[in-house]
Amino acid sequence: MQAHQPTFHRFVALSNRCWHRQPSKFRAFCSSSSSSDCSNQSRGGLPRFFSEVLPPSKGGVVRVQGDEFWHMTKVLRLSTNDRVELFNGKGGLVRGNIQSVDRAGLDFAALEDPKLVPPQRPQWHVFAAFGSLKGGRADWLVEKCTELGASSVTPLLTERSPSVSENRVDRLQRLILAASKQCQRLHEMVLKPPQKINDILPYVQKSKLSLLAVAEAPSLMSALTSSRIEPDGIMIVGPEGDFTEKELSILMEAGATAVGLGPHRLRVETATIALLATLMLWSDHHQVTKT
Repeated sequence: MQAHQPTFHRFVALSNRCWHRQPSKFRAFCSSSSSSDCSNQSRGGLPRFFSEVLPPSKGGVVRVQGDEFWHMTKVLRLSTNDRVELFNGKGGLVRGNIQSVDRAGLDFAALEDPKLVPPQRPQWHVFAAFGSLKGGRADWLVEKCTELGASSVTPLLTERSPSVSENRVDRLQRLILAASKQCQRLHEMVLKPPQKINDILPYVQKSKLSLLAVAEAPSLMSALTSSRIEPDGIMIVGPEGDFTEKELSILMEAGATAVGLGPHRLRVETATIALLATLMLWSDHHQVTKT
């Protein structure tokens, strides 16, 4: 038997409440083309919970403790012989049942060999200047990026949004885990340390698909019509008040393509989700047409 006490902090790369740890390399959730391997809880699938460790094979047992144990037994009132699923945030998924329950935790027994679901392509990496957002708007942005399938989110530091509070890390990590379970994604979204404009220029230069939200720029759909699908893509959204002319110039000289999101002035979180949702649908369309 393998013992494991899952925590929210192990689910994402920034486990010690600090922005400056090395981020993990997990990727986004499985695509619709792999839907047979991703049961949908909203359509009658089994309840799904996070566990860093999965049973290695059918009949294997792992110990579930901590927050997930509380959720399973105190919130959902699950007990012995109830069937559930465990996922590890790396594409691993296994079905099983609760073998036994005690005060400290429960034992989960696998009823099948674990499945490994590949990540969706392309991997969309979000750079958004949301440090100055208040009233839960940054929480909403990160939660919806998780649900839509972003591979990573990086807080972008700009002249008009120069800082991000490290006190937010814990809360945002919990939101990512909760949103991942709700939307049934199997690959975690990575919350990366904040970066300045100059720090992301190498990523923009290397990327063959780097989109920059800019007011009054040519439409996003026009840019996508002339673009090829790539394994990885970058999307960049500025702060309240937008980028400065100098920042826009630097990003575009590095290779970012300016795209417009319509005739209205959008909030940071609105622009981020509008752009990401369009890119995810565009990517999914290309995946479906290939099959």
